Amino acid sequence: MVTGFRIDLGVRRSRPPSLPLLFLLLILMMSVWAESRDYYELLGVSREATTREIRRAFKQLALTMHPDKNPGDLSAHDKFLKVNRAYEVLKDEDLRKKYDKYGEKGLDEQQQGGRYESWNYYRYDFGIYDDDLEIITLDSGDFEAAVNSGEIWFINFYFPRCSHCHQLAPTWREFAKEMDGVIRIGAVNCGDNNHLCRRRGINSYPSLFVYRAGQKPEKFNGERTKDDLIRFSMQFITTSVTHLWQGNVFKEVESAFASGIGWLITFCADSGDCLEPRTRQKLAGMLEGLVKVGWMDCTNQEQLCDSFQVTSGATALFPPGSALDKEGSVLWLKTLDSKEIYSQVISHLPDLELLTTDSFKRKLARHRWLVSFTYGDKSVPSHEYKKLQAFLRNDHIQVGRVDCVSDSELCQSLYIHKPCVAVFKGLGIHDFEIHHGKDVLYNIVAFARDSVRAHVTTLRPDNFPSDRKEPWLVDFFAPWCPPCRALLPELRKASIQLAGQMKFGTLDCTIHHNLCSMYNIQAYPTTVIFNGSSMHEYEGHHSADGILEFIQDLVQPSVVVLDPSSFTDRVKGRSEGEVWAVDFYAPWCGPCQALMPEWRRMARLVSGQIMAGSVDCQRYQTFCQSQGVRAYPEIRLFSGSTRQPDRYMTYNGWNRDAHSLKTWVLSALPRASVDLTPDSFRSLVLFGKDHWVLDFYAPWCGPCQHFAPEFEVLARTLKGEVRAGKVDCQAHYQTCQSAGITAYPTIRFYPYLGTRRHEHSGEYVNSRDSNVIADIIRQRLQQLSPRLHSKPKDEL
Repeated sequence: MVTGFRIDLGVRRSRPPSLPLLFLLLILMMSVWAESRDYYELLGVSREATTREIRRAFKQLALTMHPDKNPGDLSAHDKFLKVNRAYEVLKDEDLRKKYDKYGEKGLDEQQQGGRYESWNYYRYDFGIYDDDLEIITLDSGDFEAAVNSGEIWFINFYFPRCSHCHQLAPTWREFAKEMDGVIRIGAVNCGDNNHLCRRRGINSYPSLFVYRAGQKPEKFNGERTKDDLIRFSMQFITTSVTHLWQGNVFKEVESAFASGIGWLITFCADSGDCLEPRTRQKLAGMLEGLVKVGWMDCTNQEQLCDSFQVTSGATALFPPGSALDKEGSVLWLKTLDSKEIYSQVISHLPDLELLTTDSFKRKLARHRWLVSFTYGDKSVPSHEYKKLQAFLRNDHIQVGRVDCVSDSELCQSLYIHKPCVAVFKGLGIHDFEIHHGKDVLYNIVAFARDSVRAHVTTLRPDNFPSDRKEPWLVDFFAPWCPPCRALLPELRKASIQLAGQMKFGTLDCTIHHNLCSMYNIQAYPTTVIFNGSSMHEYEGHHSADGILEFIQDLVQPSVVVLDPSSFTDRVKGRSEGEVWAVDFYAPWCGPCQALMPEWRRMARLVSGQIMAGSVDCQRYQTFCQSQGVRAYPEIRLFSGSTRQPDRYMTYNGWNRDAHSLKTWVLSALPRASVDLTPDSFRSLVLFGKDHWVLDFYAPWCGPCQHFAPEFEVLARTLKGEVRAGKVDCQAHYQTCQSAGITAYPTIRFYPYLGTRRHEHSGEYVNSRDSNVIADIIRQRLQQLSPRLHSKPKDEL
């Protein structure tokens, strides 16, 4: 429905309007409709939608709105571009945060998404496993939590356009249903998560790996049949199934009971039913840490089975302290299905320890606890929580629950108003953190392990650091906001690295809206550093590294804040060879705000090579006008030549990320490397007496062009120690072939060892980062130093 736009077709007219007029009106309505709706409305999702929900919503729209399906609709292309753009922004955590905070203005300079795939792609290739409940689609944000949770994960890394991936899909679904509850079955779409797949060394599709916490991933190389997948995965379920007989049964049962663990025993006889070996092994894995699984041969141990009142095949659960003469204490199972048995067993086990107001503070003051806060709800997840104790036992984290119906005052004092879990870190109620991630076991386990090591606390009005002297990082967030949830694990990582230097806290603005309003919080997440009386808002990437870089920048700013006077003195009055990059901006400008963290990061990346500054054109409006600045942001580069101090280049690049800006500013620096020909390669490198680092490249190679300014930084860094040269392998193909160059760019280090070098003697350097390459070469020179000093003088 279009608000404020009404068309009166005129019921009193003698004839209806012509069809062309109606058609034009409908197009106008659709245009206004599209322009007036935000990205969430366009996709038909809520602002708290997960990445998976966004992907599924977009797929449904793609199948109906795609121009391929609407050949007669002249506006189909433009309408689908808008929907595609909404999807591209909302699936990306950083773009989504910028959009939530600044709207489309914050994205004006981002790539506009002018391309999209064919209808067949969205129908057959887009998110192969998004609709499968037994298969968990993992994105970059939750992959680490999953594989480090302690559960066994079998993950299918696939690519949407891979035919073998599509051939495997039906088998993978059947396999997932068979193993549901035994191990976790996952899928990673390497089209959407290419950085994750590259980090994990995935270079072919589909790639199937089993992950266990703390162990090297195991790759599946067998036939891709359901039975082979099951056989492969079952070998990782190391929990044993015990054969019980007269000589061990009573000792085994009593030992388990003493540890608070029950027994699931299947009795095998000539009649009746007992669980087959594979089902026993599955249940042993599913119930690990909660129940031991055993079997008894009643054909050979008839008297023993009689003592258990068993005369034919049967299966029963014996909880700790149970006995045959205690009515209802033993659970006799009427099914052979592993999932049904698991469900009945888990629901029959005792609930988590109930903490009351009296015991809560006393017990939490001495130990670390994971506490489930419930409101009388006996849903399935509460049964699953019984497995938490087994998962967290080795982490020395106890698990309990609080019923907020019975102990409402306790929950209200902690500002807990709905079901949740929280980690208390051994200091009672003063230091705890609430979990805001997925309500699934693997995510809760990962949260608990991270939280007890991290230094992040849940803030409330009584502990908010408004007048604290020590520096605090406070994350103002809303639990429904996906970028907020993605940031929380990164805050924990950063808090560990900055332990003792800065405190970290989170404030839920859906509960403490008055406090958030006091600090003018208008979008989530908003991360602020309080340092005495000063406040600094963080605008960087949702990562621990980004937060650490921001804090480092506060201590030692990388960007010089310029006013008219300092601009004249430092930029126009710069020394010969000094290069300045200056950002002219306005604080109210969305693209300027989006650029700020990238500009600071770029400045750190080129520190020591180029000076970076910024001018606030709202504050110095007249000055900016006098400099000819007409739009914001305006990025200018002032070269190292002082003969024309006013001369500059303006950045007109499409991308304003730190690395694109870095490449641009470094291109202004004078060459520090030399171009080598076949003759100079032989005379200077092979026959010369200097150490050399060489960049073998091809002019048409994109990565070579991207690396070129980085190589110049390397050349300047190593000046006086190692000479730097470049070899054009398109112009000098024979030279590169003789040196064994098969890919571009290739970096080789040719140390001088006192004798003539050979083409192949260059040492390959596997990096494209100037700092890393410089470190590698300097370490190599230190290793070679004794050898060089030991050479006779006449040999040198």
